[in-house]
Amino acid sequence: MSEPTVLSDDNFSAEVLNAELPVLVDFWATWCGPCRVIAPIVQELSSEYEGKAKVCKLDVDEAQKTAAEFGIRSIPTLLIFKEGKVADQIIGAVPKGQITEKLETALA
Repeated sequence: MSEPTVLSDDNFSAEVLNAELPVLVDFWATWCGPCRVIAPIVQELSSEYEGKAKVCKLDVDEAQKTAAEFGIRSIPTLLIFKEGKVADQIIGAVPKGQITEKLETALA
């Protein structure tokens, strides 16, 4: 089972902006209830999209610089990056189908 890549201010550029594959980044925090609700979905997507897309998690408390850089104001926020740029965003705890739909669009 593939685990989401844990991001920090230090590795964000290398892991996300320079990635060959589309990247789904879950901006979350330990104290956030809705973040815990979608955590299992993010985990599943990490395995399901292995080799097709990269799935990552960024704790906004530990990587405040990166969270601020992308204007993260509420969590959970999921950003989908393609070729180093934000291709789509999802705010809030949403059903898995809504996330996979946007991820599939990025893969197309």
